[in-house]
This record gives sequence, C-alpha cells and structure tokens, in this order.
Amino acid sequence: MRPFVYEPATTPLGALQAAARGLGSANSGPSHLQSEIHFLAGGTTLIDLMKLDVMRPSVLVDINALEDTELGRVDASGRGLRLGALVRMADAAEHPEINREFPVIAQTLKLAASQQLRNMASLGGNVLQRTRCPYFRDTSYPDCNKRNPGSGCAAIEGFNRSHAILGGSDNCIATYPGDFAQALVALDASVEIVAPRGTRNIPFAALHRRPGDAPDIETTLQPGEMIASFFVPPGPWTRRSHFLKVRDRKSYEFALASAAVALDLQDGIVRTARIALGGLATVPWRAAAAEAALRGKSVNNETKRAAAEAAFAGAVPQRHNAFKIELGKRTFMQALDQTAAMEI
Repeated sequence: MRPFVYEPATTPLGALQAAARGLGSANSGPSHLQSEIHFLAGGTTLIDLMKLDVMRPSVLVDINALEDTELGRVDASGRGLRLGALVRMADAAEHPEINREFPVIAQTLKLAASQQLRNMASLGGNVLQRTRCPYFRDTSYPDCNKRNPGSGCAAIEGFNRSHAILGGSDNCIATYPGDFAQALVALDASVEIVAPRGTRNIPFAALHRRPGDAPDIETTLQPGEMIASFFVPPGPWTRRSHFLKVRDRKSYEFALASAAVALDLQDGIVRTARIALGGLATVPWRAAAAEAALRGKSVNNETKRAAAEAAFAGAVPQRHNAFKIELGKRTFMQALDQTAAMEI
C-alpha cells in the first residue's frame, strides 16, 4: 500500500472542501495527481485496486459519516425515485417501494454482488466501479491505456472473451462491469453532482465516456466533484420492467450479457420501450435502435428478432468474443419476453 492522506468528512461541504484542499496540493505537484483525489464510501472496489497498485490516490476523503444526510436517503414518495449516493446497495435492493414500482432497479442490485458486498457498497461507488479487464487489474501488463495512457491495449491482441463488442475503440475494449447502471440508463435517470462552486444535474447517460482516444478518462466528472444522488422520473413503464443477467456461474459473477427492459404496453402494443445492455459494451449501453424497432408493434418472434438485430448492428467482435453477439441477442429477447408477460 502506498502512502496517502486520509481526510474524514462530517458534512457534505466538509467533504468538498477536503477534496479541494487535496486538489490544491496536487496542483503544485505532478499533473497526474490531479485525478487522484477520491471519495471513500464502501471501498469495495477502491481498496481492492489500491492493494493491486492499480489506483494510487494521493488523498482519500472518507464520506461514510454523511450516510445520515440526504446522501444516504431513499425518497420514493410518488414523484419519481430519488436515491442518495451513499444509500447501500442492500438497502435499495430490499426497499419495498423500489421492488414494487421500479423492479428492474431492485433486480440489478440483488444480482450484482454477494450480500456482504451489498451491505457495504454504495450506489454512487457502484456506478463508478472500474472495469474487470485483467490487463487493467494486473500491473505486470504494461500495455493498458486506462492505466498507462498511450501504452496500448493488451486485450485487443490478448485473450478477450469477456471484453466489449459495443462502444470500443482501437485504444480500449474493456467492458463496463456494473448492473445497476443499466437500469438507470434505461429509465432515463439523472445525476446530481456537487462541487464547491455549486450543483449541476446531468442525464445519467452523460456520466460515462466511451474510451475513444482517451480510455483513462472514464466519466464526465470534474476533479473534486462528488455524486450526491440519482433521480429516476416516474412513468408508465417503471412497473413493467425486468433485468436478466447471463454469466459463467450463477452466483457472484459479472455479466457476459445482460438486458434491462422497461415497457409501456397498451392492448399488447408497445407504446414505449426502454432498453439497456450490460456486459457487452464499454459504457452503460442504451439500445436506442432496438427501442425504435419495437415502438408501435406487438411483441412477437418477428419483432423481437428485428429489435435484436438492430441492437447489435454496430457490434465489433474480437478474436474470442464473437459469441457475445448471439448471446446478447438471445438475452435481450428473453428479457423482452419476460417483461411483456409481467402482471402489473
């Protein structure tokens, strides 16, 4: 473990001020340190990566004491759903209003990790988790543009069975690993972001960046900014929503393919479809083309296959992961079937 400064915070403002102090000291040193100020919540990913020497924060701002503020609360009062960034995954997964009104959210959280991890991990930390790409997590591989910008991508020529077929670039094909994010992007959630200079809200879909030519820049968060909450707007599709996850083993494993589907059905016709795919892309992936293919149609074998083909029209497989195209299509079609069949 490398040395770092530990800053406990007791108020949201105190957390932001501690981060700002860390940025001030980083600005006087090497430029790469400016991105090494991190907020510590559950630590279920961050601490692992610190032990692996993949992440080397100069300052850790501990925000766990803020769990008793708005950052740690769920508001499901009927005007949508607000989830504080410090809400633990287990608490959100078991919340009765979330299970009834937003089942896809509860399902993504229940399938994401072991109970012990869900008890500790925060929602804000979950959406910011780093890729499970072994070339990123093992520092004995020098060629990783996420870890060493400009060094190359060992996965492209290496063993890439679990890697992305959507949203990749010549510089990175690492898969975004989370499940919860698929529900948020499908349901058009927004993110409240706080910083010393004020608060801003952005669509959740705008939080993560595709790798492009800068795979090391994974989100649109600015240094010193902190996620405060997520807001999921109400809609006729939230109750009829479902998440399906396919993985190598049934328990505690990341997705090879997953699909979050929400439907507004009227007399068997799709008025609105909201679809996100996981385990297949470099970012939480909204399947807009599949949504358009279903709109105004009934859910049958022909429309399901057409929507699946549209969802994967831009897929770019690698040497070992071409199977993900058909697996992704089948996962999506099964999730669509299960969603359409729901009794609400």
